[in-house]
Amino acid sequence: MSIFADITFFEVCMALLTVGVAERALLAYAPIEMVGPQGWLIKADVQE
Repeated sequence: MSIFADITFFEVCMALLTVGVAERALLAYAPIEMVGPQGWLIKADVQE
């Protein structure tokens, strides 16, 4: 039995939703040096 056999469509959707919400929260509240145009974590076009 494969390790992927137990993963449901709902679990995949919830994982993608969680990652998306975490990214939006990180872009909104993290310091600009961390997620700005020259950021070391996410290179995004974020305004201060």
